[in-house]
Amino acid sequence: MNSSKPFSLLGRIKSFGYALNGWRTLITEEPNALVHLVAALTALVCGFIFKISTTEWLAVILAIVIVLAAELFNTSLEVLCDHMEPNHNPQIKKIKDLAAGAVLISSVGALVVGLIIFIPKIF
Repeated sequence: MNSSKPFSLLGRIKSFGYALNGWRTLITEEPNALVHLVAALTALVCGFIFKISTTEWLAVILAIVIVLAAELFNTSLEVLCDHMEPNHNPQIKKIKDLAAGAVLISSVGALVVGLIIFIPKIF
């Protein structure tokens, strides 16, 4: 996007504030986000307990980031769709279902990563 505004350090700092506000909104208003956050914290704690390797850390962190990003995108689409069309609309339902499917796929992928890394360490 082309912007006529020059670079501003204050503007960049404000943009971090907007992003943090988005995080706060996700955590306080979306129950599923809390489930993902608890799972992420559990994986991180297990990583320290089992002293996983650098490569395993990379896989765990990447899985966490993908799930949380998918949840943010899903929630954004849901809010936008609800704003644009507050009544039931089959096309809006399809959009929301597809976005939820992305969260499900990323969550299952993260679970598989966790199982592959932690099951051998537990047993």
